[in-house]
Amino acid sequence: MGAPYHQFCPVAKAMELLDERWTLLLVRELVTGSERFNDLRRGLPRMSPTLLSRRLQQLARAGVVRRVEDGADVRYVLTDAGRELRPVVEALGAWGTRWIGEIGDADLDPKLLLWDMHRNVDLAAVPSRRTVVRFRFTDPGVVDRDWWLVISPDDVDVCDADPGHPVAASVTGSLRGVTRWWNGDLSWPALVRSGTVDVEAPSGVRRALPGWFARSPFAAVPRPPTSAGRVEVPATR
Repeated sequence: MGAPYHQFCPVAKAMELLDERWTLLLVRELVTGSERFNDLRRGLPRMSPTLLSRRLQQLARAGVVRRVEDGADVRYVLTDAGRELRPVVEALGAWGTRWIGEIGDADLDPKLLLWDMHRNVDLAAVPSRRTVVRFRFTDPGVVDRDWWLVISPDDVDVCDADPGHPVAASVTGSLRGVTRWWNGDLSWPALVRSGTVDVEAPSGVRRALPGWFARSPFAAVPRPPTSAGRVEVPATR
């Protein structure tokens, strides 16, 4: 638990648990379906394993998650109390989409982007065979430039090394641009027309590709008509 506020207000009591660094983002990952330690790490690539373990223990002691062991397989499952946090996470995400300003360079993360994309693939829209989409990010300073999504009829995997399968489509361009499309700030046609990304694929695949992804759950959140009144948060935070 975090430092006590010494207030009887239930908001204060809830925040004694939830406002420690990374805790709500960990809840976000649990709410979106990640249950295993390594999957949680992939959704929180900049969180240390030690801190992740500590936060899971805190949430378990508080009754928000339950540790389930089946031999060597360990899962962290939300309890009823944990599942009730879903609308809290969704409301925060919608508010952040509407009112937080432009993301900074330090906020861009190909690991998180591809992990987010992999769990929002519309399997019904993808060809019913193994389909590989390669992403190459050309922004200055991006270290992990090359990524592959391997989409099977019943599973999606993220690879940071060439899996060795034929590539159905290759997307090359700006990490910022693809992130803005994913977040709902740009349409796919605008992304391609501007030259922000280039797609190498047969014409039918090029047309179908954006429909393979459901995009971020917050992509459809309405934005203010102008940037006036938006809240500026330091991008490196």
